[in-house]
Amino acid sequence: MQLNDHRDIAADRATVWAALFDPAILCRCVPGCQEMTGSAEEGFEAVVTQKVGPVKATFRGQVSLSDIEAPESCTISGEGKGGAAGFAKGGAKVRLSEIDGGAGTRLEYEVEAKVGGKLAQLGSRLIDGFAKKMADQFFANFQDVVEGGQDGAGEGTGENAGGEKDEPAAAGS
Repeated sequence: MQLNDHRDIAADRATVWAALFDPAILCRCVPGCQEMTGSAEEGFEAVVTQKVGPVKATFRGQVSLSDIEAPESCTISGEGKGGAAGFAKGGAKVRLSEIDGGAGTRLEYEVEAKVGGKLAQLGSRLIDGFAKKMADQFFANFQDVVEGGQDGAGEGTGENAGGEKDEPAAAGS
């Protein structure tokens, strides 16, 4: 699955660039992310729970940044294993440019995703739709957080990236 799109973010390029390398911001933007640790230099480790069709899995994986040309472009790559559900891997090439007139930053992205195992048996149409929704939701959440709408990014929608209703968290979680 490949997806190309862009977002116009009402923030300067330095702010957007810094947010791309902040694990706390990235954790808030990745749909279903429960934890993200590490650094841009050494890579991040993430735990993400998602439901794709009938398959719900917790993926544990690594995210790395490469091809870094500050403050213009980088590549974000990730791979996660979800036990019996299989694996997911992919990446995004991200380019930042100033919007004419100083109105903010245009974030352009090219996303590619692949899955294997039980997930791959669900069919390419379901997987492609899910991957597109995940990418769109990540970049929408990222835009909200960077623009200052941090209190609700990725939360309170009642849906996960698969369009399914989220289950309430257990007390004390």
